[in-house]
Amino acid sequence: MTWLLRRGVLAPLAIVVTALLWLTLPVWLIAAALLSPVLPGRWRALRLLWVVMLYLTCEALLLLVMWGLWFAAGFGRRLRSAYFEGIHYDLVQGVMWVFFREARRVLALTIETDGPTPDAHPGVPLLVACRHAGPGDSFTLIHALMHWYHREPRVVLKDTLAWDPAIDVLLNRIPARFVDPRGGEIEHHIEELARGLDADDAFVIFPEGGNFTQARRQKGIDRLHTLGLHRMAERAEAMTHVLAPRPGGFLAALDGAPDADVVLVAHTGLDHLLTVGDLWRELPMDKRIVMRWWQVPREEIPAGRDERIEWLFGWWERIDDWVAAQQA
Repeated sequence: MTWLLRRGVLAPLAIVVTALLWLTLPVWLIAAALLSPVLPGRWRALRLLWVVMLYLTCEALLLLVMWGLWFAAGFGRRLRSAYFEGIHYDLVQGVMWVFFREARRVLALTIETDGPTPDAHPGVPLLVACRHAGPGDSFTLIHALMHWYHREPRVVLKDTLAWDPAIDVLLNRIPARFVDPRGGEIEHHIEELARGLDADDAFVIFPEGGNFTQARRQKGIDRLHTLGLHRMAERAEAMTHVLAPRPGGFLAALDGAPDADVVLVAHTGLDHLLTVGDLWRELPMDKRIVMRWWQVPREEIPAGRDERIEWLFGWWERIDDWVAAQQA
């Protein structure tokens, strides 16, 4: 029933709403222009209007193109073939390039990467474990992997994101999974998705399980104490910029991709943007996002489960130190 609601109601509604916004754009532009001098910031309302219009337009165009591809693929019969998967990855890369190009220009953002060069992993599948700290970090990471590192990412997302029409349709046509965080099959889905990674693939996972907040940080510490892992809880208390990693999904990905190197990613610059209100207050941003990448060859990954958990905690402590240094 929810599938029918998402595909039969929300997807067409997104296209109709976008068309109506474009038809009434002069009205919105006048209203935004009148509001901008009143509100703090440089033309804040106009900037936000343009970003929203760009996002909705990209979403509507993606839905229309994917509808056409469904017909071209024999009413969906060949959508999961390598040819059509490649087309959908190209669509993602093109849309992300347009959106980030405009977002950087309109919001005065700069994105810098530090670490291995794009040719540092030739012919090696990657397992990418990233810090999770803000609603935009997932998009930024996927953009970096596709545009700079020329990888085809596989992602695991919370099932609530399937209510975004374009994300719902797109990620059901490429290797990806929507999972219920409260379900008991998450590790199985992760291991299954990580199997069969090619030389140009990158499996993306966020071991923290959610965006950083102080409440989630304390909840993770309390959970470790409840499980009797008091030493791990003390280490988590010492990490003030990251959540304690939940190792189950990461270990499942390691088991599913035994030949993949591990790349760890930290970033800073938009850490405190957690709500729409935070985003509004920061416009125009004039921010610098720094992404730090570390490559760990597969032979350096411990073999035992306990040793792997210890290894992951050690890297998260290193990421916490890096974030602290950047913020300082």
